[in-house]
Amino acid sequence: MVSTTDALPPAGAVDELTGLLGRNAFIARLDAALDTFRAGASGPPTLLLLDLDRFKQINDSLGHAAGDVVLRGAASRIRARLRRGDLAARLGGDEFACLLLPPVEPEAATTIADRLVDLMSRPFLHEGQVAQIGLSIGIGVAEPALSAEDMLKRADLALYAAKHRGRGRYATFEPALQEAAQARHTLARDLRAALALDQFVLVYQPLLDVGSGRLTGAETLLRWERPGLGRVGPPHFLSMAEELGLMPMIGAWVLRQACAECATWPDALSVSVNVAPSQFADGALPGLVAAALHNSKLQPGRLELEVTEETLMHRGLAGPIAQFKAIRALGVRIAMDDFGTGYSSLAQLRAFPFDRVKLDRSFADDLPMMRVALGVGRALGLSTTAEGIENAEQLDAARREGCQTAQGFLIGKPLELDHWRARITATQKERDCDAEHVSLGLHQP
Repeated sequence: MVSTTDALPPAGAVDELTGLLGRNAFIARLDAALDTFRAGASGPPTLLLLDLDRFKQINDSLGHAAGDVVLRGAASRIRARLRRGDLAARLGGDEFACLLLPPVEPEAATTIADRLVDLMSRPFLHEGQVAQIGLSIGIGVAEPALSAEDMLKRADLALYAAKHRGRGRYATFEPALQEAAQARHTLARDLRAALALDQFVLVYQPLLDVGSGRLTGAETLLRWERPGLGRVGPPHFLSMAEELGLMPMIGAWVLRQACAECATWPDALSVSVNVAPSQFADGALPGLVAAALHNSKLQPGRLELEVTEETLMHRGLAGPIAQFKAIRALGVRIAMDDFGTGYSSLAQLRAFPFDRVKLDRSFADDLPMMRVALGVGRALGLSTTAEGIENAEQLDAARREGCQTAQGFLIGKPLELDHWRARITATQKERDCDAEHVSLGLHQP
């Protein structure tokens, strides 16, 4: 039974898999509790909205039978932690809800939520296999003017906040969450229009050959000319673009634009383009790369794709490896970005067809770690780049340790296309001057 005090719900009101209330029956009970509260016959009820973390991975890796075991087990654990008289429901998929009926002490909801989060972190077993999930919870407390739908929206906003803060936790609704939700809605609306309105631009951060002091190319960085806010960087919008499923389209635009612009530079210069995890999802990346090269007439050897360790872990090994091999067959180079910050191992570096590793900027001030990371690169026959170079001492250290290339504010800040072209022209003129006047390409135009 889902409630220890109420009569059994009518036929069809119970979720067949878990035995909890179904969505419609639960909302009817929530409406009734709110009516009682508004009539002054009881205190305010409290709503907990629960979402299982990593549940999709269980279905994908262990199968739907294991997923059903987890859902039934989750329902049982939820029931076990509720007070006598409280209600539990499965709203659909891996989403559950609990209605805490009055009297509800202020700390009762958070105590129950904390216990549920802890309980759901414990593994489930199915046919000798371990299924590990987590739980995020949003909490909303009733007010006289709120409907059941209002309560669900508030709890959902709190649930979003809990997930955004790292999952495996709970959050309670507060008015600031409503304001944040409106800001997200506006951001999503503006971002959907950004590609169609041609609001994205590329900037270029110079890359220096440490030995010769010459520019070898630039890394492409994305910026958004957002109406009313001016130019904003990726931290402002990339997570929302991923959430909306826009990154494959944005990534394809960056690839086409970078290739077209690089084709107008001197042949000795190359361009690097970052690849987001979602760009591997449908296997279309090799075709997009080939089309960008063909349309721009850019030589494949002048293009490099950068992928982070997070991308490899996010997508798994098989998909990216197959696509990388197809891309390298075109003559395009592959680099691991932010090397040393995640989960990469020598086995991964050997499995993936990398040409280069880019050391995370934190190594610029840690010479022993820089030496170790560069040694790994050399042992695997990979080119190496030091990022975050901001002073001459760091550049000298990278040179002494045998790093081939470097980038950072000492080499040059990200430049708009016109300024980047001016930098190229200035560097070419310097090479034509007397050697004693050559500045190794380290000054800004």
